[in-house]
Amino acid sequence: MVMAEERVTSPFLEGNFAPVREEVTAEDLPVIGELPEGLEGMFVRNGPNPQFDVIKNYHWFGGDGMLHGVRIKDGRVSYRNRYVQTEAYKREKAAGRALWGSGLGEPEFDNPNGPSRGNTGNTALVWHDGRLFALWEAGDPHHIKLPGLETLGTYNYNGRLLHAFTAHPKVDERTGEMLFFGYNMMGFDLAKQGAKVPYLQYSVVSPEGEIVLTTPIDLPRGVMMHDFAVTEHYSIFMDLPLVFDMQRAMRGESPLYFNKDLPARFGILPRHATGDQVRWFEAPPCYVFHTLNAFEQGDEVVLDACRMKDVDLGALDSSIAPTPEDRRLVREDGNQVLYRWRFNLRTGALKEEALDDQTSDFPRVNDSLIAYPARYGYTARFEAGNGMPESDAIIKYDLHTGRHWVHYHGKGRYGGEGVFVPRPGATAEDDGFVVTYVYDHNTGGSEFVVINAQDMEAPPVARVPLPQRVPYGFHGAWISEQRIQAQK
Repeated sequence: MVMAEERVTSPFLEGNFAPVREEVTAEDLPVIGELPEGLEGMFVRNGPNPQFDVIKNYHWFGGDGMLHGVRIKDGRVSYRNRYVQTEAYKREKAAGRALWGSGLGEPEFDNPNGPSRGNTGNTALVWHDGRLFALWEAGDPHHIKLPGLETLGTYNYNGRLLHAFTAHPKVDERTGEMLFFGYNMMGFDLAKQGAKVPYLQYSVVSPEGEIVLTTPIDLPRGVMMHDFAVTEHYSIFMDLPLVFDMQRAMRGESPLYFNKDLPARFGILPRHATGDQVRWFEAPPCYVFHTLNAFEQGDEVVLDACRMKDVDLGALDSSIAPTPEDRRLVREDGNQVLYRWRFNLRTGALKEEALDDQTSDFPRVNDSLIAYPARYGYTARFEAGNGMPESDAIIKYDLHTGRHWVHYHGKGRYGGEGVFVPRPGATAEDDGFVVTYVYDHNTGGSEFVVINAQDMEAPPVARVPLPQRVPYGFHGAWISEQRIQAQK
């Protein structure tokens, strides 16, 4: 077994990628500018944050989950951060050191603690049926209590959750349903003595929080399927050529690689149908980490997402690329852009086009329009020429006219995913705010910023300096004060 003194160095353990170890609670924070009138709730963002010095190797996707939350209530602002108390987190905390490597490479079959860390709960968040969940894409969701960010435990829908729970479920706020999937790259379950399982399964949760449908969807091979999309009547699955190879894993290489000889396949399934009714469309090879939205238009299903020509997950792995000079970007400049596919369900035709040429990801829309036509979308722009995935701006897109606006964070300032928050009583789609965390290389500090979504090029209407640095992370959610008070 690898011992703790074998420390790992990585650019993803330095600068604002480096973890913070203290769990802080701070009240009555100062505000620069003015908080929007009536805005009350909590912005929570998830991300990787190893609790101990890393051993063996480190992949940015592999750190323990940590939640950072800013709450606005009665005109006052508070901050707190808490680890997601996963089983692996609790075992390592009891041991007082790391027990596993944090990479995505070879399973540690000789490790007496088990072959892998397992569920880190470090990727995203979703609110549904009065509960907030911290998500990972290969395990059960963790139920989080607000506003304290306490982990109440894993949640398995009274035993009816029969497969992994994606990091990116979709909640249709018009019907109250939540749609999700789970993928298995190996096609078997180690916990069940290698029992064969489907590569992909799909489930529907009712507005009352009951799983009412689970169905397998046939895939020819194991792939990494990070996200999907839904429309009013359909769910869209992406069988993309980031494939899993166990032989590579056994050689100590990343088991995931991009096979450019395979097409990109998009499966469209009626929302409440069984998996044998899926219809596949083929396109040139590509990869998509995150979808913006999807909707129906006449005979067509339209999908907007951030498309990459290819992807190298090893670019984020310290065991494969140990120095910045050796690192090939996970996304090359111009390789990850907002893109649109049109699938004609009557003729079988597929059309696709780029909607922009700026490199960006972490796309979001007004959550009330998920599955329906939305005019505006927001993405995090990656700074051109920067050797690390740091976002220097948020782009707002007008998907009707093609126009866009850029909110630049400032020289040496980098943010992340921008989450749209509607103004209380808003009637227009973009009447509200975009919130995110911003790190300032000049000062070494972090801020919570509130941007007027209808005036993106202006400075933030409010900035809240935070009592400690907030490392770069992944996905966030805004939970209104009304929902906090009514949570289960």
